[in-house]
Amino acid sequence: MAENGTAVTEFILLGFRLRDELQMGLLFVFLVIYLVTMGGNLGMMVLIQSDPRLQTPMYFFLSHLSFLDICYSSVIVPQLLETLGTKKMVITFERCASQFFFFTLCASTECFLLAVMAYDRYVAVCNPLLYATAMTPQTRLGLVVGAYGGAMVNSMIRTGCTFSISFCKSNHVDFFFCDLPPLLKLACSETRPRERVIYLLAFLVITTSISVILVSYLFIIQAILKIRSAGSKAKTFSTCASHMTAVALFFGTLIFIYLKGNMGKSLWEDKIVSVFYTVIIPMLNPIIYSLRNREVKEALKKALNRMRVSQVG
Repeated sequence: MAENGTAVTEFILLGFRLRDELQMGLLFVFLVIYLVTMGGNLGMMVLIQSDPRLQTPMYFFLSHLSFLDICYSSVIVPQLLETLGTKKMVITFERCASQFFFFTLCASTECFLLAVMAYDRYVAVCNPLLYATAMTPQTRLGLVVGAYGGAMVNSMIRTGCTFSISFCKSNHVDFFFCDLPPLLKLACSETRPRERVIYLLAFLVITTSISVILVSYLFIIQAILKIRSAGSKAKTFSTCASHMTAVALFFGTLIFIYLKGNMGKSLWEDKIVSVFYTVIIPMLNPIIYSLRNREVKEALKKALNRMRVSQVG
């Protein structure tokens, strides 16, 4: 523990602080989840690249979502596994700041990318004849670069504000990674001005992304209601169902953890919710898009059939 007036140079992550058998059980569960996450998202990326039917803007964005989920999970889970295995983990100030930066970068990019994917669905459903000309390779690349660029700016500012705070009360972080609420508990300097900037940025990123998504789906719903054929309605809606599910899961947990009024007052509650959006959701996304998307299922069946034929041959 740091003495008052002594700057913290390293942190000790306390993780979940459970009994040994529960720690080992969680370690096994999270290891399995991480392996499934890596396999599912890598498989999705390979499938999209290898199947000509999936060379469309929607799947271009989906491949970036899978890439983000791999990065997102890899920023958090390996360290979580190490913390569970050792009960606590020493992490340098620089490594903690780096993890915070990349975690924020991945989360912010995913917010913007989900908004981009909603806009893509809006163009596809509401302006199908203009879809090919509106979503050119240059346009979709620009949208992805914009998502990464906006997230980079947000991540740099948030990290700078957070780690310019003086930490001297303690170096024990009651969490499983370097997140904002547990770090603020260690501050011995005035944090309110920086907190305002940090939460304002979180609010802007989330509300801007959600606004684009809501407006896009408002127009999509209007377009679907105008379709007379029930079969065509269902087919059009099915192209958006996977994305809507992913949006509900991701933004639902983000809003709860970052915009709730008692943020940081119940760290155990924050830990559970943080596990959901840093560990569980990256695993669920490829499953959601596989189960709810006919083209992905057909491409997967085709790939599996090719594997069977090659093994028999």
